[in-house]
Amino acid sequence: MRLFIRLFFRFVRLILTPFMLLAEKLTTPKAIVRSEAEQQAVDAACKQLALYQFSACPFCIKVRKEMARLGLNITKRNAQHNQQHRSELQTAGGKIKVPCLRIETRVGNVEWLYESTAIIAYLQQRFEPGSASTE
Repeated sequence: MRLFIRLFFRFVRLILTPFMLLAEKLTTPKAIVRSEAEQQAVDAACKQLALYQFSACPFCIKVRKEMARLGLNITKRNAQHNQQHRSELQTAGGKIKVPCLRIETRVGNVEWLYESTAIIAYLQQRFEPGSASTE
């Protein structure tokens, strides 16, 4: 019975994934327009960040859409199909749960931020024009 249920949900995911990715593509907002210097500062700050995600996870899609709106070039690491990224997430982050934002500070400390709402709040507080600096 468990095998049947597992196969059923895999089948449902297989069918829904293309529609979810298409909907993401069609509804992703345009990026905020910044000056060249501001965008370079944002890009430099984004080099300290990495998003561990699954491509069809609705919460990951929510975070990616906000990243697109803010014009952030954050490295995306697929923890679903890349075993190295998956093991990094488990060993360093503590659990395999996505989305997860890896934040490296200037002094080399690493913080792992889980939960889409917390990630979006962090990105908005740090990169929204008129808010805190890009450090």
